[in-house]
Amino acid sequence: MASFKTLDDLEDGQRVLVRLDLNSPVEDGEVQDNRRFDRHAETVRELAERDCGVVCMAHQGRPGRDTFVSLEQHADILGRHVGKPVEFVPDTFGDRAISAIDDLAGGEILLLENTRMCDEELPEEEPTVKAETEFVKALAPEFDAYVNDAYSAAHRSHASLVGFPLALPAYAGRVMETEYEANTAIAERAFDGPVTMVVGGTKASDVIDVMTALEDKVDTFLLGGIAGELFLRAMDVPVGRDIEGMDLFDDQWAENETTIRSLLDDYGDQIRLALDLAFEDDEGERDEIEVLDVEEKDRAFLDVGSNTVSEYAAIVEDSEAVFVKGALGLFEDERFADGTVGVLEAIAETDCFSVVGGGDTSRAIEMYGMSEDDFGHVSIAGGAYIRALTGERLVGVEALRG
Repeated sequence: MASFKTLDDLEDGQRVLVRLDLNSPVEDGEVQDNRRFDRHAETVRELAERDCGVVCMAHQGRPGRDTFVSLEQHADILGRHVGKPVEFVPDTFGDRAISAIDDLAGGEILLLENTRMCDEELPEEEPTVKAETEFVKALAPEFDAYVNDAYSAAHRSHASLVGFPLALPAYAGRVMETEYEANTAIAERAFDGPVTMVVGGTKASDVIDVMTALEDKVDTFLLGGIAGELFLRAMDVPVGRDIEGMDLFDDQWAENETTIRSLLDDYGDQIRLALDLAFEDDEGERDEIEVLDVEEKDRAFLDVGSNTVSEYAAIVEDSEAVFVKGALGLFEDERFADGTVGVLEAIAETDCFSVVGGGDTSRAIEMYGMSEDDFGHVSIAGGAYIRALTGERLVGVEALRG
């Protein structure tokens, strides 16, 4: 368990600086509502109901990108989820921000401007350096406590994440608390029955890092996506290769071939690969082919096949714990959602401890009408989730521990 303090340890009625992660898709200049707002609203609402003056800060995009926009729209969206107004101030630590903070009463909520509009926010530096920035030194004296709820950014050594815990009493918000406990469970909890991990997505190195780190914790890995094809390639199946118009496999194969072969040699009995694969036929419909019948790769494989889904679902149903990282196919296209959705449905119907993470994968739950309540935990973290699974350092969590 984590050794940081949580909201249970925080006294009511204080003025609190809260770091959220509201980073969201932006389409034609419009910020898109998503589950992050709903999750963080729990922390913000609780603090406001406890008569705290709540000042929130968050980031959006990176300088130079289309998604690098003001947080003005975020304030409106967050307010809808919290159930009360969230005032926006187009300033982060200047006179306008300080004045608005000074005028804040208990139970009121304020959102400051995008932290990444501060020059001192982004460079990755040690917490002691970040604590000495003008950003931290100007804001910290205005508050009684700091709350970090941005677990999904906890792998970043940015001023708003690691500087303030050195300047103020620091606590974990509800998202930080629940994400940390769920995402570290695979390493820290003991399970009596089989532990299964579903791994897919487009980044083979992430999958391989997770498998390497957890090979002694997981009984069975169920593979799909880019990594699944690369492992099949290592088994001499003519897949996992680029075709015309595709640049996904060959570079990743060159980078990871040695590790893939080593994992298969040492832990092959723990690794399950696709029995069949799905593709788009000449009429634009889904079709499937048995892996053993593939003679050459002349088209893209976009999902695992129905026999694979059945085998993977049966393994899930016999598991005590299931962790998911990455999709098994191109689930955004309904024709190629069978693998990802079929396995998620099997998890939802199984009485097991389950964690679904990896950004896009958790989005499939909402897209295909499943309920988050049927899973132990649905993570909103991406990079931090991978690092938690692989046991890497999460500097934002370490900063909370003091």
